[in-house]
Amino acid sequence: MQSIFLLLGLFADAISASPLGQQPLGPTEPASLVEGLRKPIRGRFLHITDFHPDRLYKPGSSIDRSCHHGNGPAGYFGAEGTDCDSPLSLVNETFRWIEENLKDEIDFVIWTGDSVRHDNDEKLPRTADEIMDLNDFLSQKWISIFGEEEVRETSNAAPKISIPVIPTFGNNDIMPHNIFNKGPNKWTKRFAEIWGQFIPEDQRHTFVEGGWFTAEVVPGRLAVISLNTMYFFNSNSAVDGCNAKSEPGYEHMEWLRVQLKILRSRNMKAILMGHVPPARSSEKKNWDETCWQKYTLWMHQYRDVVVGSFYGHMNIDHFMLQDSNKVNIDSTADGKVSVRSKTDYLESLRKQWSSLPSPPSGIFDELDSTSNLSDLSEIESTKKDKRGKKKDKKKKKKKKKQKFLEKIGGPWAERYSVSLVAPSLVPNFFPSLRVIDYNITGLDEVAHGVDLLREVDDTAFELDHDVIDTPEPSDDSLLTPEIQKKKKNKDKKKKKPNFKVPEPPSPTTPPGPAYSNQVFTLLGYTQYYSNLTKLHEQIAAGERGKDPRVDYEIEYTTNDDVYQMKDLTVRSFFQLAGRIAEDGAEQKQTEDVDSSDADAFSKKKKKKPMNDIWRAFLKRAFVGYEVDDLNV
Repeated sequence: MQSIFLLLGLFADAISASPLGQQPLGPTEPASLVEGLRKPIRGRFLHITDFHPDRLYKPGSSIDRSCHHGNGPAGYFGAEGTDCDSPLSLVNETFRWIEENLKDEIDFVIWTGDSVRHDNDEKLPRTADEIMDLNDFLSQKWISIFGEEEVRETSNAAPKISIPVIPTFGNNDIMPHNIFNKGPNKWTKRFAEIWGQFIPEDQRHTFVEGGWFTAEVVPGRLAVISLNTMYFFNSNSAVDGCNAKSEPGYEHMEWLRVQLKILRSRNMKAILMGHVPPARSSEKKNWDETCWQKYTLWMHQYRDVVVGSFYGHMNIDHFMLQDSNKVNIDSTADGKVSVRSKTDYLESLRKQWSSLPSPPSGIFDELDSTSNLSDLSEIESTKKDKRGKKKDKKKKKKKKKQKFLEKIGGPWAERYSVSLVAPSLVPNFFPSLRVIDYNITGLDEVAHGVDLLREVDDTAFELDHDVIDTPEPSDDSLLTPEIQKKKKNKDKKKKKPNFKVPEPPSPTTPPGPAYSNQVFTLLGYTQYYSNLTKLHEQIAAGERGKDPRVDYEIEYTTNDDVYQMKDLTVRSFFQLAGRIAEDGAEQKQTEDVDSSDADAFSKKKKKKPMNDIWRAFLKRAFVGYEVDDLNV
């Protein structure tokens, strides 16, 4: 063991030789964040995305002209169900609601990009100054809520932030939209100033280098990693994936790998966040394939570290499963997604989920009720029946269960990882925001921001040339069995990947918080929305007075009677995906039918309505809108 002071010196030596601008995560945070974390931990955080504020929005304008010109139905707080952006009235009211309802109830905020209007009005094109100004406007809104005034020697000193607010680049936060060149560039440099209150001091260099950074939201225990998904985004023609060492996507993935390795060595956990999610289906492919492959592999190998992943961009509420055994789904779809193509995209997810391994009856109930899930075979062996036939039945049942568990990566479904995509604040449907609850068992003993200097295991320093040298070839034994099998069938002379494959968790390491309920496991979320249609009707009827306000109400919770999720572990999402994918059952008419007449019997069959879980999933995807009401 070495003292933290010696380790910091060694880290500095490694960093100085780094061509990637790699900054290992330090053990302490700036005072502005540390001081704020002396508050009691509440066990919840806010995810909000895609504000798209528009200073040019005009109530009563045409929704076909970006709500900037002409006459039309554009409402005072926004034109819900359209492509218009958010009026400042909606943005201001949303921050007012957050301050009054969430300020003292959350531990941190993840803010996943697109904080400017779209460039969809040829008569009023965006400017770089406008992009900076709108992002600064929203930054000051956060500071106005969570900034703590205090006596200062200089009047221009910035206020401290009581809780961490973690931003990230959206594809519209740059100009032209989608195009983000390798850093350092003018955007990373300028946003380092605009987001200066939110980026830890020891991460500024990293951010300027590529627009990514890490912040400890619970010092020494939990970090949030802000990804710059613009370097993974298929629509960014300025870059080319994550395979070539010269590409920023390659550097970003290497940086992410090292950060997760350091966090593992410090026994810390991580939440990942970004703007563009890793959608990958027959109808939609957001990321370059080389980036998706690395990301999915990273999530699998660091499944003991990653708590969960959060994204925005797509405006629809949904989730996606990354399957570490599948890497070759063909898709060419790209670009802007219409409501119809969004529905098609969700249909394609459902089709993917219909091919998930089918669980034997009752297995999840058995797993949930078992205290030691690490050895299902041992559990089953205690249930042997002395009678032959019953014993054979139990053997077959046991074998079926074991086969299913092998398919999904064991009792914790570790073959998969999950990405959550939140709907937007901009009212393409109804404006929304999300509050996530997480397990804080034992965190009352954490000294928030107090005496963070501690002994660190030597492995925390073992960058072993991860940063400064060419990555070593991968070890096939670290890959999943199905990927190993595919590799063996390929040309033996083919070169191994030009990147280092992360080491998996130790065989003795228990499942991580994304898989087993423990400290930092995501327990559930509450989805809030504001019904602007109802609000505008009340304003028109004079029921809201001279100073109308936006109210957010609960749309749904994940533990309600529909989703019935006891937590947000991967296995819970696996079960939900399976329920969504189920076909609508068929039922007979009550009248008698001659069973010998097959044609008559077939005609008397009638399908039930659409799977209720699937229908609810669609309605929630479009934030309360019925699919039939979307004019598609």
